[in-house]
Amino acid sequence: MPTLQEFNDNLIQQTPAMPIVLSEPVPLADLPTPALIIDLDVFDRNLLQMQEYLEGHGMGLRCHTKMHKCPIIARKQLDAGALGVCAAKVSEAEVMQVNGVSRILITSPVVTEDKIARVVKLASTNPDLQIVVDDASAAGQLNEAARKADVVVGVLIDLDPGMGRTGIETGLPALTLGKYIGDECQHLRFDGLQMYAGNCMHIEGYEQRRDKYLHIMEKGQVTRSLFEDAGIVVPVFSGGGTGTYNIEPGLGLLTDLQAGSYLFMDIEYRDIGGSKSELFDDFEPSLFVLVTAISKPQQRLITVDGGFKSFASDKMAPQFRDVEGVIFHWGGDEHGIVQLNNPSVELKLGDKLPMLTPHCDPTVNLHDYYYPVRNGLVEEIWPITGRGRSQ
Repeated sequence: MPTLQEFNDNLIQQTPAMPIVLSEPVPLADLPTPALIIDLDVFDRNLLQMQEYLEGHGMGLRCHTKMHKCPIIARKQLDAGALGVCAAKVSEAEVMQVNGVSRILITSPVVTEDKIARVVKLASTNPDLQIVVDDASAAGQLNEAARKADVVVGVLIDLDPGMGRTGIETGLPALTLGKYIGDECQHLRFDGLQMYAGNCMHIEGYEQRRDKYLHIMEKGQVTRSLFEDAGIVVPVFSGGGTGTYNIEPGLGLLTDLQAGSYLFMDIEYRDIGGSKSELFDDFEPSLFVLVTAISKPQQRLITVDGGFKSFASDKMAPQFRDVEGVIFHWGGDEHGIVQLNNPSVELKLGDKLPMLTPHCDPTVNLHDYYYPVRNGLVEEIWPITGRGRSQ
């Protein structure tokens, strides 16, 4: 019988991770639904646009894989020039590393013996692995485990931007932790600071978002100055996201951006507004759930085969990409009920229609595979290898 760690390792090894090339292309209209599809032309544009923007402003991209959970996509981002990737959980990092992605930052701290052991195991074969810390006791535990394994683990100190979620208080508390790591933790390598102001990413209105973000990140600037005044070099200051990507260069604080959603986009991000328009359309939606109209119980209603099990439903409902004059209502786990007010196109039974996701990250976690589409055809399937990896 396997140990828990052996079971976990075996599971990762057995989970598909490479593209599944189909013997012949499949038209979009022939896909089984609900299907998570990627418009590859848009995907490619988003990929290059973010990379080129950040390079043009002297910043790196540390793309967050918690959004797509797919080593195939992570490698495409690295090939396009990203300096590394992020993982929210140890299990996501394990999936990435076993599939050839090495430059990984785990953006949440760990405190339990089992998680620390897994981090040290990853670091034992991957000197590029990094993880955040926000507590001296937990840092000491990580250091001791690394000492026993005779490895050095790269760490960033996570700063709380005022969210009260993770991170140590900015200023002197953070500096005290930095000195502790430098003086007492010979098997931890201080690589820099992380400050992710997630409470700013979805503020509606560019000016309001910018003003609050700049105010919050002032504490990060003060903290970095304290480290430097104490003689502690801060080679990396990582944070930010899709919602603040074009605010970061003017701030002059971050060395790299932890963006994820820019690649797929969703309704939540679209609705926050851009610097030049009411919608945040700097990046285009490339991720959709393809659904089929399966029933017409009433004259002004038509039912599709996508419900709570196909779309994340934390805040809002999905919307059709190409149909206006309709309203989607949740119809349960498997169904969506579409109210036909004055539809821009006639909806008939059997129609297959792409829908924009409310929130891309948790929607992805509901599906096993992506169906990447170009010119209306699917030529290969991409496994969502990190699906369900929340440990």
